[in-house]
Amino acid sequence: MKSCLIVDDSKMVRRVAGRILKDLQFSTGEAENGSEAMALCKSAMPDAILLDWNMPVMDGLTFLKGLREMPGGQNPVVVFCTAERSVERISEALDAGADEYVMKPFDSDIIESKFIEAGLI
Repeated sequence: MKSCLIVDDSKMVRRVAGRILKDLQFSTGEAENGSEAMALCKSAMPDAILLDWNMPVMDGLTFLKGLREMPGGQNPVVVFCTAERSVERISEALDAGADEYVMKPFDSDIIESKFIEAGLI
């Protein structure tokens, strides 16, 4: 079973995404900011990361840049899942190493299609 770390400061978003991912046969972990996510990745690197941009402590872009510099940090497929909609922000995320980009609000069909595009399913 593949694993996905859900990184979002909203408990509701983590809960909804967790249900969707469990239906897609992923085991899930949760972090409410980039700093928590970094610690979890150091102990066990997930196959995928569903990542919010705007979070306290450490935002998603800072986390992504740090992740990609870690040993094994090139491996997880990172799907940004955020309300950031500008072309500049999307380009910035992809340039930093994101594999896909989903805009909130999302549903199971959107998550499934992005995970298929990323080769996770």
